[in-house]
Amino acid sequence: AEWEYSCRAGTSSAIYTGALRILGENNGPELDAISWYGGNSGVTHKGGYDSSGWSEKQYNHKTAGTHPVAGKLANAWGLHDMLGNVREWCEDNWHDNYYGAPENGTAWLGDDPRRILRGGCWYPDPGYCRTAYRFRCMPYYRLYYFGFRPVLDLP
Repeated sequence: AEWEYSCRAGTSSAIYTGALRILGENNGPELDAISWYGGNSGVTHKGGYDSSGWSEKQYNHKTAGTHPVAGKLANAWGLHDMLGNVREWCEDNWHDNYYGAPENGTAWLGDDPRRILRGGCWYPDPGYCRTAYRFRCMPYYRLYYFGFRPVLDLP
């Protein structure tokens, strides 16, 4: 809940700048200004992922990968890379729906060992780069497009 609240920054749309159109497999033009995603995530550094076979990209690139933080526009609260670049680990355990979720915004812990990842990433499919998108995974699982965001609680 805290992650989605922070990502939305007071909005209620698919992405914090408004609606999201998907034009082909890897083309979400509204994401270009705010997010590194499959259609615009081309890189030239060593270790990039082979993206030459990805169809319908917004920009032509042969390799894709993560980018330095803050290369795209921040949301209204000044938070960068809330959508795209890397999926972000959250504290919450997986639940199939929001019935019974804490109403105070605290982490929703439970018996399911899988944890939530949010925000989509540079890897294909712009549909994952939405404020409401959730992905589940075991906490020991690691991929080159998973990350986390340290957060400091202020009094």
